[in-house]
Amino acid sequence: MGGVIALDPGEKRTGFAVADALRITTEPLDVYHGGLDDEGLFKHLAGLLEERTVSTLVVGCPYNMDGTEGPQALKIKAWAERLGTRFPDQSVVLQDERLTTKEAEELLREAGHHGDARKARRDSWSALVILKDWITAGEPR
Repeated sequence: MGGVIALDPGEKRTGFAVADALRITTEPLDVYHGGLDDEGLFKHLAGLLEERTVSTLVVGCPYNMDGTEGPQALKIKAWAERLGTRFPDQSVVLQDERLTTKEAEELLREAGHHGDARKARRDSWSALVILKDWITAGEPR
């Protein structure tokens, strides 16, 4: 069992967070600035994977509030399939990301981040919430 990298993918930015193999420590990483179709995003992730032993990629999927899959969720699911093809040594798991941005905002506020500092960290802290939710849920596959 290796570590985990969680992703909060977006059209303009993707947030990242990481957990160790034992799921004891979790931390947000730097945000990648660029879209889902940006080759640089895959290169950035490849660099993160070179630095760590990672067995799982957890991708935040934006389901509708009623739990159904809208156009954005379908887009992320298709992108996650590409991710799995590109990184076959890691399993790719989708995790519901509803309300993670709101929770990340609250955590950032509690940590004393304001204005631009909070905005710059929001996507990776959202990835952190996605990661913690996945771990708390028992790491569903």
